[in-house]
Amino acid sequence: MNYRHAYHAANHADVLKHAVLARLLVHLAKKDKPFRVIDAHAGLGLYSLNAPEAGKTLEWREGVGRLYDDAGAVLPLQSLAEAMLAPWREVVGQVNGPGPLETYPGSPEVARRMMRRMDKLSLNELHPEDFITLSRRYGQDLRVVLTQVDAGTVLKAQLPPPERRGLILIDPPYEKTDEAQRVGRMLAEGLKRFATGIFVVWYPVTGDGLDEKLGQIIRALDLPLLQVEMRVRSVESGGLAGSGLFILNPPWQLDDELKLLLPALTQRLAQGPGAMGFVR
Repeated sequence: MNYRHAYHAANHADVLKHAVLARLLVHLAKKDKPFRVIDAHAGLGLYSLNAPEAGKTLEWREGVGRLYDDAGAVLPLQSLAEAMLAPWREVVGQVNGPGPLETYPGSPEVARRMMRRMDKLSLNELHPEDFITLSRRYGQDLRVVLTQVDAGTVLKAQLPPPERRGLILIDPPYEKTDEAQRVGRMLAEGLKRFATGIFVVWYPVTGDGLDEKLGQIIRALDLPLLQVEMRVRSVESGGLAGSGLFILNPPWQLDDELKLLLPALTQRLAQGPGAMGFVR
């Protein structure tokens, strides 16, 4: 695999993905029972906004950089939307000291900081260099399990989790032409083993039809489903025009929460005509 998320970390797609992930973790923590998060494509966990990779693309400036000023102070959304964003904000604040933002928390870091002592986190990363970095960062945490295998293998091996409660994040690079079908097979296999789990699939919106194809495959599973999508510009403009999440077995009232958050977040992160968001 060639994809390196360090070039794209903290962009508008990451903000959406991690803000929603934080809301899901809030819901999981409502019950006094342990849960497990399985991140099938974990990446590095933490990303330096001063690294050469981030400096090469500067995508973070149009993502997390729209939500904080140059001194690192919060640029708040409308009050109800800001309340929904608060758990994600807290994690961003924890990994940054006073002053300008320097670090962005990926999904492993968001999960690790929002988990309780009794909860578990399974991190899988196939890229050799990224796995080494991930292991150094999280290998000493007894709540964390690290693997370096194909994402489909992780789901087969680790589901159902001993806790019988949990979330599975599937966030592939979509480098292969059959990625939508691969995701569909992963979901089908995972749901056979853990039918009550919360499965979250991230997808890009680039105008190539991948989002529609993936949606057809996922809806055919005929399970409770929530889709949230944010486009920051029209797909005709090219590149990553937006992104979304399919959430199978979503928690009760998550849709209402995201309907409060998404309009304000889309307005803040909009890059041009065609910006829009929906929750359905």
